[in-house]
Amino acid sequence: MKSTTRGTLAAFVTGVAAVVGAAGPAAAVGAVPVPVPLEGVSDSLNMEMPKAGLEVPLLTPGAPDGPRYVTGRLLPERTLPQLPVTGALPGADLRTPLPHVLGDGFDQVGVGAPASDLRTLSPGLALDAPLTQPNPDNFGLPDLRLPQAGVIAPVLQTVPGAALGTGPSQ
Repeated sequence: MKSTTRGTLAAFVTGVAAVVGAAGPAAAVGAVPVPVPLEGVSDSLNMEMPKAGLEVPLLTPGAPDGPRYVTGRLLPERTLPQLPVTGALPGADLRTPLPHVLGDGFDQVGVGAPASDLRTLSPGLALDAPLTQPNPDNFGLPDLRLPQAGVIAPVLQTVPGAALGTGPSQ
């Protein structure tokens, strides 16, 4: 096996091991950190390259809130219940070298957008039949009425944040 093939294979296995090792603690957070290895490019081109780190979200479906039976209705209140899904928005940490344009103390510019918690509910459906409950005044037969149909709106809750800054390289 050539040394370049062996080096490429070692770099790939190291990257996979880093991602798998970070997946355990990150599962509690809702995102898996994924480093972007650019050190090899930096060494081969003999120049400082940008540094990048990403966070990939892990989506976790929850248990749907089941239909609720209400007196006066033939069908349950939520015929098609909403499905909750929790996770995180993708995050990124990007830093790039900057020539001394802004002065001697500023060597890099960076953007940090951490993964933020995300809570969603899928759309639901509420239906009611065009019949009422049995009416004793009508010999036990149900009365007719207009059918009812409604869409329960989806929900999306998150608080994203980001920071842009310059400073000395690290």
